[in-house]
Amino acid sequence: MMQACRRRLSVPQLLDHPSSLSSLRSIRPFHDSGIESPSYGSTLAPKGVGHLVRKGTGGRSSVSGIVATVFGATGFLGRYVVQQLAKMGSQVLVPFRGSEDSPRHLKLMVIWVVPMKYDPRNESSIKAVMAKANVVLNLIGRTERIMRGVSGHDGLALVAGREYDTRNYSFEEVNRDMAVQLATIAKEHGGIMRFIQVSCLGASLSSPSRMLRAKAAAEEAILGELPEATILKPATMIGTEDRILNKWARFAKKWTFLPLIGDGSTKIQPVYVVDVAAAVIAALKDDGTSMGKVYELGGPEIYTIHELAELMYDGIREYPHYVKIPFPIAKVIASPRDYLLNKVPFPLPSPTIFNLDQIIAQSVDTVVSENALTFADLGIVPHKLKGYPVEFLIQYRKGGPQYGSTVSEKITPVED
Repeated sequence: MMQACRRRLSVPQLLDHPSSLSSLRSIRPFHDSGIESPSYGSTLAPKGVGHLVRKGTGGRSSVSGIVATVFGATGFLGRYVVQQLAKMGSQVLVPFRGSEDSPRHLKLMVIWVVPMKYDPRNESSIKAVMAKANVVLNLIGRTERIMRGVSGHDGLALVAGREYDTRNYSFEEVNRDMAVQLATIAKEHGGIMRFIQVSCLGASLSSPSRMLRAKAAAEEAILGELPEATILKPATMIGTEDRILNKWARFAKKWTFLPLIGDGSTKIQPVYVVDVAAAVIAALKDDGTSMGKVYELGGPEIYTIHELAELMYDGIREYPHYVKIPFPIAKVIASPRDYLLNKVPFPLPSPTIFNLDQIIAQSVDTVVSENALTFADLGIVPHKLKGYPVEFLIQYRKGGPQYGSTVSEKITPVED
């Protein structure tokens, strides 16, 4: 027994064996001489990561060979992508800003989660968090929580996605400039085999929305810098931590009604967040067929805003009450915050329902294009929203998960 313990604790003996040393190198590359080899000198590898050397059966205790830097890992989509990487036995480098607690929930998902504090405005800091990676995933933007340097909720004000400007970060800086900077550094890195950019369905240079224009500009610049990059454009994502059904449910419970911008006839194609995470992994694991391509990821069903609100009310078991607000009036209500944002010496409240850029974006339909590459091209069948994907709404039911104001309508009487 003592000999067994000595064998387990004898690290020098482990390093003396060439096979063990190569295993460690496959997990995280290092150099015997202590001198780093030159980085930042070439473009992406011509193949995907399908050819990486793997060890184990493919589960969490295996080694996939992937060392992924996931920008935006602490956000909504990020946690699901990290979980999928964890199931493959991948090492995940998690750049974060602000509190040390930001990536804490991710450590439960995978053995090799490495939180790394960085400054997105410092090029050297970005290079440091990408230095050991062979895969870069950029989820920053609509799917990430960016910290503002002002006191507020939970010690720091959390911006729920980059769906509106803050005093420190604009749409263009977060959704365009940061993405282009990551692509440029990845190109210079020399060891990055895959670069995946998560954009947004509806992104277009002609869009009336500033965020969607910034996303489109980022896509164009990234493909110009890295023609081998993969662009994924998910529609509005639904899930436990989402920023649409949760927001509506909280508002409806607090005020007993829901503002319906316009007449609620705008069409969207919401998608389950787990399916988007699966698409990221599918693109990452292929043999390179997805490199240089753009995928539009929408759910299997198209909803109007009103129909999606009805789905929310059905989930929280409340009688629907709407106040229809025409687009011009909604824009007037939302405009003062944008006008005063950088004109007052104090932070302004974060917009919820009346977000000017979202109101503008909702004035046009956002659905998957007719000839676009979709989930089917990645071998994925997306889930319908009704059922498990929206089951999290039971937390808002009055009296508990099995009850609610409309419970008598939801329970079928038992016949004798």
